Amino acid sequence: MLSLILLSYFSGERITKVHNKLSSLLSRENIDFELIIIDDGSTDNSFKIAQQLDSRYENVKSFQLSKNYSSHYAIFAGLSVCKGDCAMPIPDDEQQPYTSIVDMYRIWEKGAKVIIPYREKRNDGFLNDLLSNTYYKTINFLSDVTFPQGGADSFFIDRELIDLINDRIHPINTSSIIEVLRLGFSPTYYPYVRVKGINTKSRWTFKKKIRLFKDTFFSSSTWPIKIITNLGLFFSLFAFGIIVIYTYIRFFGNPDFWGEIFPGWTSTIIIVSFFSGLILFSLGIIAEYIWRIYEEVKARPGFIIKNK
Repeated sequence: MLSLILLSYFSGERITKVHNKLSSLLSRENIDFELIIIDDGSTDNSFKIAQQLDSRYENVKSFQLSKNYSSHYAIFAGLSVCKGDCAMPIPDDEQQPYTSIVDMYRIWEKGAKVIIPYREKRNDGFLNDLLSNTYYKTINFLSDVTFPQGGADSFFIDRELIDLINDRIHPINTSSIIEVLRLGFSPTYYPYVRVKGINTKSRWTFKKKIRLFKDTFFSSSTWPIKIITNLGLFFSLFAFGIIVIYTYIRFFGNPDFWGEIFPGWTSTIIIVSFFSGLILFSLGIIAEYIWRIYEEVKARPGFIIKNK
């Protein structure tokens, strides 16, 4: 059985349309499936519509989170309640062709544990494409995971990974795709061409994008800590070298060559300002990791599903 996790946030009637299209397609393909609708704290009638589908169809289950957590935490919530032998999160905008779900299901039947769908090319405008490509290239260069060209935000995974995520991963200050990629299992990459789908205003605000970048970066990379260590070592050796040179000049230097050295405030201010900024920057990076440790040890849930 395939578990499809529908991410709902102010989705309205789109939920019914998605359900009808999926049911028609997967029935023709003889694929048994359940539709897990995760309402991410909507305040419109989205959850009511999901409940109506839940009451009409045995393979539809509806759940509502206690507040808006963002899509990655809604995915974790869906994985925690799904019963399928494999699972995949899907948005409600229909921009990824549903035939790709069938293709990935067939790949999974042949033994693949992880399939990562990605868009062959992006057409979101020059600025959005530039920022997106820069984001994924930066993550690939500095982190322990590797995204396909152009990036990815969805996945098709086997029950083995679902259980690992539910049992071993604490879903806080991270993203679902990062945790899937970190588990390994030799991912299979599946390219697709995005269809027009439903024109909806993006619900990923700038604030949410910044938070996602920070969560993705700090949860998958130790590069900042390593660069602080290397910078500290470099500048320690540099300062030691300066001390040796000036000590030599003071006691053994030729005044005719070096000239008379006068104490000055300019060089002092520059050096103090530079190293003060470096120290504060380093403390800021360390604080990001310490804050995440603090959130982990509190053991708060990454999401809360409301009782029906």
